[in-house]
Amino acid sequence: MAKGRRRRKGGILRALRWLAFVPVAGRVPMYARLIWALAADPRVPASRKAILVGAAGYVVIGRDFIPDDIPFLGGIDDLAVVVLAVELFLDGIPDEILQEKIDELEIDRDAFRRDMDQVRRLTPAPVRKIIHRLPDVLDEASRLVNQTRIGPRVRSWITDARQSRPS
Repeated sequence: MAKGRRRRKGGILRALRWLAFVPVAGRVPMYARLIWALAADPRVPASRKAILVGAAGYVVIGRDFIPDDIPFLGGIDDLAVVVLAVELFLDGIPDEILQEKIDELEIDRDAFRRDMDQVRRLTPAPVRKIIHRLPDVLDEASRLVNQTRIGPRVRSWITDARQSRPS
């Protein structure tokens, strides 16, 4: 019985943490402008931009971990992927660039820091550990592709396959 109570208590605490996310949601348009400004900045590493592209692809393609036709839960995986991608993207931005864009957009630094801390508290630690390794994996994959010169070969395979398709 105590084990069941503990589970319910953990679920209630997690739900309360999600409710604390509601004020952050009101600032999403402002943060979307920040993300856009950072993604457009050539000083931001391409591996970080790839994370945003991957998250957008996940949302757009619609191949979900949790099917969208399940009420409420169907959208949670999309939201989680976007939140994790944005967190990971922002973590890889050099501080001086991030602060420059925050100042340009007149975003309150303290509110931004509080909001990012709130988002981080929502992400389970094991998930964060795995997700934070992703940029290094992308950088290593890019290095290997460049080193092996496989990129041009893959492009030629794709081009050849398109050309050989019947019209």
